[in-house]
Amino acid sequence: MLLCTALWATTEVFAQTPTMPSTLRYGSGLIDVPVSSVLPHSKITATYSGFFSSIGQRVEIDESGVVSGYGPGRDRFYSDGALAIGLFDRAEAGVTIQSLGDEESGGKVWGLFGRVRLWEPIDQGVGFAVGGRYVTAPSFGDGASYAPGRLGFTDERLRASYTGAGVRGIDSDLSLYAVATAFLRGYDGGLLPENDLSFTLGYGGGMFAAGGELDFYAPGHANGWFAGTALHLSLGGRSQLTVMAEHNGFDINVGAHYDWAGLRVGAQYLALNHEWPSTGHYSEYQKPKLGFLVSIALCPNERGLRCRPRAMRRVEPDTIFIPPPPPDTVVVVVTAPAEDSVPADAVPSSVCLSTGQNIPIWITEVGDTLIGPGAVSLRDLRPGLDFAGRYAAPAFWYQDDRVIIFEGADFRKSVDTFPIDCDQILRVGIYEGVPVFAVLDARRPLEVIFIPVRPGVWQRYERGFER
Repeated sequence: MLLCTALWATTEVFAQTPTMPSTLRYGSGLIDVPVSSVLPHSKITATYSGFFSSIGQRVEIDESGVVSGYGPGRDRFYSDGALAIGLFDRAEAGVTIQSLGDEESGGKVWGLFGRVRLWEPIDQGVGFAVGGRYVTAPSFGDGASYAPGRLGFTDERLRASYTGAGVRGIDSDLSLYAVATAFLRGYDGGLLPENDLSFTLGYGGGMFAAGGELDFYAPGHANGWFAGTALHLSLGGRSQLTVMAEHNGFDINVGAHYDWAGLRVGAQYLALNHEWPSTGHYSEYQKPKLGFLVSIALCPNERGLRCRPRAMRRVEPDTIFIPPPPPDTVVVVVTAPAEDSVPADAVPSSVCLSTGQNIPIWITEVGDTLIGPGAVSLRDLRPGLDFAGRYAAPAFWYQDDRVIIFEGADFRKSVDTFPIDCDQILRVGIYEGVPVFAVLDARRPLEVIFIPVRPGVWQRYERGFER
């Protein structure tokens, strides 16, 4: 209990890792395996997935779990649905409905799934999570106990117990797991657009491991281990393409997932590691098959509702865009001027520069600005000398009131310009060469940022506007 309380009470800043695709049946992840990240708070995903299976003959087994013969072939389309929501940037929970449209006596099955994020890096690094999946068992009305299978459809051959010696039943209703995911920034430049990489390794019970004694169901299983990798390609501020490969404990699956501002489509090639048996009978579990999914991601706290995919944060070194300080009379000012050098009508003030420094100035009644120990008029120093820093005023994107994209989100001007105290803000990044600031106690994802327009003049930008 104390551990759970500590996990939920911590104030760690939410990580900026790549937006993960929707799995076939269990919320965010790769194709069929979970990852360590979770959906952001209040983000909702709804997913519909399916695949077509065609086999010439179908293996049949008796109550002992032994193959008893081969029945007629089966051509059928299987489909599933899932709904997931992010909770407090710490957890993800949802419901799954499987065997949609299945007219067999086993009917539909439903389930619950969830995952708690124990740790996720702010930038690159390794994240950890624990989770579980609970799926109800189908019923065929004959008094026997059955088990849900990994492909979602009801199957009368999968039983909770068998009478044969050495054949264990399938205990797949509850599947608990632990998972770690490494997030890395890819190579940006050349032929590839901005990209990120993720590598996942996990271990689980239940559906991740059950059924290993049944050759038609799980030959060559990995005893509960699963793994996957993904390349996340940013195709602009509104879209992302993810290419994936995984081993879900039984099958090797590959696929691609395209996300355009929360509207998602995906295609998968499932079970490509299995070969069709040479005897001429086929198993749905061992035959390669094509699948697809469609999904939508909704963010109720954003205008337009649809969630925009995000990439990993790119934090540029300070030395790239911040020039060296100009002469000490402009930036490094710690000594007050002699009283006789300041006009009697001058009013003391200060200016917050884009370097994050407050410097003292004096304003005369005629609007002249005096700086430095000698209270020299700034007008007399220009154009050869000016305040330090980079500012947005001359930039076309500022002059045209354009929406800016920062850390994967849209930000737009919200109020008139105003002065600000540098002691109340902290630099959080850079946009088009201009430093970006937020208040000291701001948490990611940022809702408000501040852009320096001119020395002492700042513009507030708010998150959540459509371009």
